[in-house]
Amino acid sequence: MTGSVQTFAYARPSELRGTGGGRVLGLETAGGLTPVGAEAHPRFFAGFLTSPQAAARGLLAVADVAATRYYQATRPGLLDPVVTGNGDRLRFESFSGCCGVYARLDVLRDGLDGAETGHGTTNVDVNAPLREALSRITDGDPLHLRVGPDELAVTTTDGQVVEKKVKLPERWLRGFAEAQVVSAGFDLRAELSAAEAVRFLRSLPRSSSASRGAMWVVPAGRSLRLTGRPVPGAVCLPGPERLATLHQVLRHASRLRVFGPVPDGTAATAGAWELTLPGMRLTLTLSPEAGRGFSGEGGVLEALATDEAAEDAETVALMLSWDPRVDPVDLAERSGLSVARVKDALTRLGTSGRVGYDIADACYFHREMPYDTARAERHNPRLVAARKLVSAGAVRLDGALAAVASGDVTYQVREQGGALSCTCRWWADHRGRRGPCKHALAVGIARRAAADATP
Repeated sequence: MTGSVQTFAYARPSELRGTGGGRVLGLETAGGLTPVGAEAHPRFFAGFLTSPQAAARGLLAVADVAATRYYQATRPGLLDPVVTGNGDRLRFESFSGCCGVYARLDVLRDGLDGAETGHGTTNVDVNAPLREALSRITDGDPLHLRVGPDELAVTTTDGQVVEKKVKLPERWLRGFAEAQVVSAGFDLRAELSAAEAVRFLRSLPRSSSASRGAMWVVPAGRSLRLTGRPVPGAVCLPGPERLATLHQVLRHASRLRVFGPVPDGTAATAGAWELTLPGMRLTLTLSPEAGRGFSGEGGVLEALATDEAAEDAETVALMLSWDPRVDPVDLAERSGLSVARVKDALTRLGTSGRVGYDIADACYFHREMPYDTARAERHNPRLVAARKLVSAGAVRLDGALAAVASGDVTYQVREQGGALSCTCRWWADHRGRRGPCKHALAVGIARRAAADATP
């Protein structure tokens, strides 16, 4: 697996200090981006949490996902969660080591007490001693949260910096963008009370379900029931054991909401499971299969392949201002672009981590990560292969049909209803559910080039 080594430098380890009524949770930040530019140790928040134990368990859940490989668990993950300050909330995000589970804890305005939230994105150190301390927090003690350095403490240190050198898999980086694209197609499918949520989640199997294939859930009265096929109204539950992380916050939950797309035949799909906590939301988004990470879904390929989306992304990026709610319709009005072009631009920005999608608010949000779109393009095998086919002159256009010579085989690509299909094995296996194949991508690139060359 390819990857890049990134060093997270913290002024000191994160820790929980004090006892009783004087506990302070200090989360140390690594280098990040803020409205004033790059900062070595940005500070986003200093104030009290209204529900200390729920917040501690929610943060642990996000950190646990970052340290877990749900598929082929040969070694734990080594990634620190990402935190974004959006002015009215803090968002803690992580991906599992296998790239199949995306976790996010949104600490909303009602969950924060005492200060305004800053703007920016950075990594936070969640180490083993801190995990142990967080697990012992109760709601009886006030908890002060500090995200970022404490200036007095930093000036009195001996200058030592805690560094973590982590190899970031390229597929993990692409996962953020793919999770955003797939989540934008979700709708609310079911809602359970706290009691029913506890009952249902505790009834799920804990062992690996890879051999059983996809499972589905369907509303049944006030709860959910498992089924082996995608009946109307069902939501795919691939790898139910991956929801075990939710158990540590169940006692604080007031409801469970389930999101997913409209079932497409019998194919497994992604889904999102959101627990409502006091002043917070904890969401787990599961990839369509336990052994299938988000990075290979292909939802961003068409946006990456167009020069128009690249130009539009530059325009849209200038209008992002760390907003917790980014509305494509509003951006379309301000930019003069169509809503469809704005969504393509947001998809492209997502490949560098600059936007995410919040299913609860049904809108995008702004964040900044230290990755660039060019990296996503360079390390996407289908897109790289498609550009090589075009450069080699392997594409022959003939109206709605096209021929693509790849190796010793020539594949036929057909356009119908604005969509492209292909005679290759990839298309036969996935039927467009995991994005276009390299031949269809190559045809799209060649057609746009031909159109640009026409007077």
